[in-house]
Amino acid sequence: MTEPMSDPTPDPILVEIVAGTLASVESEVETAIGRTARSPMIRDAHDFRVGIHDVRMRKLTGRSYSALVQPVVRDYPIATMRPGDVFFHNDVYLSEGGIGHLPDLCVTVPVFHDGAVVAFVQAFGHHDDIGGTVPGSMPSRATSVFEEGLMVPPIRLWAAGVPNEAALKIMTRNSRMPESLSADLDAECSACLMGARRIADLFDRYGRTDVEAAFESILAATTQAYRTELLARIPDGEYVWEDYAEHDGVDPPRLHAQRITLTKLSAGDGVTDARIVLDFTGTSPQARGPINHCADYSDGVFLAKWLAPVLRNLAGDPARMAELNANEGVVPLIEMRFPPKGTLLTPVFPAPTNARTFVILRLLGVLAGVLAKATGGRMPADQETIRYTGVYGTDPAGRSYLMREVLGGGSGGRPYADGEDTVHVVPDSRNLPTEFSEARFPFVVERLGLALDSGGPGRYRGGLGYDKHIRMLVDAHFMSIADRSILSCWGVAGGRAGRPFEVVIDPGGPHERVVDALADAEPVRAGEVIRIRTTGGGGWGDPLTRPVAEVVRDVRWRKVSIEGARRDYGVVLTGSADDPVVDEAATAAERALRSAAESARGGPDAPMFDRGPGYARLAGGRAFAEVDRP
Repeated sequence: MTEPMSDPTPDPILVEIVAGTLASVESEVETAIGRTARSPMIRDAHDFRVGIHDVRMRKLTGRSYSALVQPVVRDYPIATMRPGDVFFHNDVYLSEGGIGHLPDLCVTVPVFHDGAVVAFVQAFGHHDDIGGTVPGSMPSRATSVFEEGLMVPPIRLWAAGVPNEAALKIMTRNSRMPESLSADLDAECSACLMGARRIADLFDRYGRTDVEAAFESILAATTQAYRTELLARIPDGEYVWEDYAEHDGVDPPRLHAQRITLTKLSAGDGVTDARIVLDFTGTSPQARGPINHCADYSDGVFLAKWLAPVLRNLAGDPARMAELNANEGVVPLIEMRFPPKGTLLTPVFPAPTNARTFVILRLLGVLAGVLAKATGGRMPADQETIRYTGVYGTDPAGRSYLMREVLGGGSGGRPYADGEDTVHVVPDSRNLPTEFSEARFPFVVERLGLALDSGGPGRYRGGLGYDKHIRMLVDAHFMSIADRSILSCWGVAGGRAGRPFEVVIDPGGPHERVVDALADAEPVRAGEVIRIRTTGGGGWGDPLTRPVAEVVRDVRWRKVSIEGARRDYGVVLTGSADDPVVDEAATAAERALRSAAESARGGPDAPMFDRGPGYARLAGGRAFAEVDRP
């Protein structure tokens, strides 16, 4: 049993020391994993994250989201844990919502002080392969989680410092990349054990009472900051918005809705403290394909911490936004209400989940959209910053290989600045280095740049996506798990939608073909090029108000074409992209004509959002949804 939590008034200097130590240990563990892991997904792409939790299983660090400790403690009570224990799980349905799909493997290590558990260090990341019907364990046509790979409920992977060799053999035997899986798990276990020693040193130095008091202060400070600085900017009331995934890999493309009804409650009239209620009623039924996400476990604690960083945009000041962590202190501010079982967010076992990013990433945008309605558009436009692409086959030496990459996209334009180019939702993650890729895999990267004209037009332009060209040196198969190939990242407050995701094989060649965004094994011939263009972020504000000088700069920087300058911004240019010349008279006339046309279509009921042309294709010709009105 753990001793009762005390609550003395903490020394503010000690609070800063503890907070700094937590951040330092989190970074040290992540660095150790990155330096010692073997798979490109973990070592090079950095698609993993670390969290430090107290004995009450509350996340103390807030730089990134992480999985949960609850499923481990549920199956292995704290009183049964011993120093040197390492727990492991990846079972989506037994993870309390902390694991989204089977390739996310989670390692948890308890921290001991004076013989008692006082904290936990945890790491989880996306691994190369954990079995299933296709390499990479993300079959886009799956109709059951049993097709997606090996499910492991919480187990004691190390017992008092001794690895469970039988369990490791079972896991690596089920993987197509056993050496990488084994090395990555060893890296994560060793790094978390090191992190546990660092946290134990903190308790040894300052004592359990004072350290736990500092923990309470850290969480309380987050609660107070979010309540007074962010929630206070949301007017009391009820606001509704929804957005969509476009396909599930099994049924024909259609609108799979994720809906949020946000209710802001201020203190008074029976409400103790200000909070928001997020009700997901109206979300579509669970899909037959793998886009479902288990969000309703543990009262939605994981989802609350996942969504909370969106609230930071209400601060307005980028510097202040960066200071506001999203640790467990955000949970008391957000009440979650889920529909009954059988929806995209409440799927029934064994519904498949490997492409759950289509739903969980979309929810970030749905919350941003409903907050835009609440605040008169003072939120960033949409972004879609993750999709999995890759190739696999046999190299010239007869060895099997698998290359997967998590490519980002452009973020949305903001009320004060353009969106960022080629960003990723996972902190510190990155595309695979070209030099590494070409040395390890049988292809050549012929281009890695920005996708011209992909950012949504606006007073503040959306960020650009990637434009990557891969030429295969041997026959291979291409895979893709991506959304936003029909629907676009929406623009807001007069901004326009960005360009969608697109993959073309052999562009301009005799066998040119567009590949579906959900593809498991698209054949690619030796010598053919795979052209991948990722999404651009939505624009913010009327593009006709973007200063002409900024449009000219974008043309010089190859972010906007000369044709795009006229089409999207009403700026008429002559000359070349290297030396564009503004035709001022033609620009003034073009913008005046466009402005008059926009005014004629406007009015108090004009939609606040632009979803792009793909929406009409799936919505029976409608240009916008009813919830898009202010």
